[in-house]
Amino acid sequence: MILKVIYYILVAVAALVPAKHALHMFQQNRYTLGRYTAWVSDNIQGGARRALIPTIVIVAVAFACMHLSVEHVLLFCIGIAAALAGILYLREKHAVYIKPLVYTDRVKRQIIVMAVLYLLIQFWLLWMFRRLNLWMMLAFSYFGPWLLIYPMALITAPIEERVNQGFVNDARRILDAYTDLTIIGITGSYGKTSTKNVLQAVLSEHFNTLITPASYNTPMGITRTIREMLKPIHRVFVCEMGADHVGDITYLMDFVKPSIGIVTSIGPQHLQTFGSQENITREKMEMIEKLPSDGFGILNVDNELIRTYPIQNRVPVTTYGIHHKADYMAEEITYSSRGSSFILVNGEERIPFETKLLGELNILNILSAAAAARHLGLSWAEIQRGVRKMNQVEHRLQQRRINGHNFIDDAFNANPSGSAMALDVLSGMPGKRYIVTPGMIDLGEQQDELNRSFGAMMKDRCDEVILVGKHQTEPIYEGLKLSGFDMDHVHVVDHVKEAFDIVYATAQPDDTILLENDLPDAFNR
Repeated sequence: MILKVIYYILVAVAALVPAKHALHMFQQNRYTLGRYTAWVSDNIQGGARRALIPTIVIVAVAFACMHLSVEHVLLFCIGIAAALAGILYLREKHAVYIKPLVYTDRVKRQIIVMAVLYLLIQFWLLWMFRRLNLWMMLAFSYFGPWLLIYPMALITAPIEERVNQGFVNDARRILDAYTDLTIIGITGSYGKTSTKNVLQAVLSEHFNTLITPASYNTPMGITRTIREMLKPIHRVFVCEMGADHVGDITYLMDFVKPSIGIVTSIGPQHLQTFGSQENITREKMEMIEKLPSDGFGILNVDNELIRTYPIQNRVPVTTYGIHHKADYMAEEITYSSRGSSFILVNGEERIPFETKLLGELNILNILSAAAAARHLGLSWAEIQRGVRKMNQVEHRLQQRRINGHNFIDDAFNANPSGSAMALDVLSGMPGKRYIVTPGMIDLGEQQDELNRSFGAMMKDRCDEVILVGKHQTEPIYEGLKLSGFDMDHVHVVDHVKEAFDIVYATAQPDDTILLENDLPDAFNR
């Protein structure tokens, strides 16, 4: 009996690391079974390779123990379980994660449910106490947690839905109580967060302004912002609205009810979950379609999908752009190590602007913020001052000096348009030009082709290319090769640390290093 208890404890301990990994990946896939299943499908080969040696050892020992007594088999199992638990613990102790598992209240509830399910299954196997069951217990401690995500998610879903709905209802009551609050909604395939930050910098010259922090663009992120941060002193609430499924923007528009809506861009981001570009376009434009009749829409007409969309709502709309005629345009754009300067053209007015921000995408964001600010009554002087004072947005074409080297940090969520603009910015920088990137994800069937094009665009814009993740960067490598890039200057590494080792060993103080995208652990392969 004592040996049984020892073995039972050891197989439970051996499951701790796999369970943590499974929860970690489920969290990084936004607690969505469809995304988690797709991730497992994409990574099953690598997981199978890592599990091959432990599986072979377990099977070999099981055959070797066929003629031994049950007690001796149990002793062998205890030894293997202890070794497995020890190896997994040591590997985890030295692991470095880009985005570690966050132990939210939701994750804590998931841990409880998974633990109960795991213990029930293992106890049943122990109770049966046949030789095969002993090996099944050990195998389940290693593989079981990845499968338990499914029943756990189904069991906890009603609980999470009820908890979340209570928070959402509370946030709705708070919003309804603010009768003099102007709400601005922002959506787009990319550019949302940068636009939001520019808006805060500009509007704060005149109003007490609250924005959803970081990338709090989901229903629960917005709910948390309203419940914890919105105060009576605020006169403007700028709300970033994300979407990766049909119906997401419709839900958020009904929830937040903005009177001003900005659509920054439309592209193939989240194509895998939306299903088609048409679905993405229609969903993003719900930002304008659901505005009230006395509202105000602001649209980026440089984006073809926005420019050609047939809007049904008769709400007033203004436009902005650089390459197509618009109500707010930028001309005479120049870049330097200090940032950007340009002339904003609005009708007959020509207003000079200076900003620390880099890239056409950020200038587009400034144009949209200027349009919103003028609609709310701000003077050009206030808008100029806000743009000039604004600091660079973290991880979005942010110039940084790290260990004596010049970096352009564009590590947040790379997309086709933003990546092209980042390369254009890099091409104008002095010294040798480096790019460190794992490529782009979440682009559905077009992902390989878009990454291949991304690689081809690097020719004549970069001097040294460092690709992070051999498997996922294969299309970029192909694009580089097809473009005629000197492949002696292309480096493929497994981890970001190796990329920085190359940079610090070869780059000079006057060189420029572009960090393009920073994938979470679930997508670095």
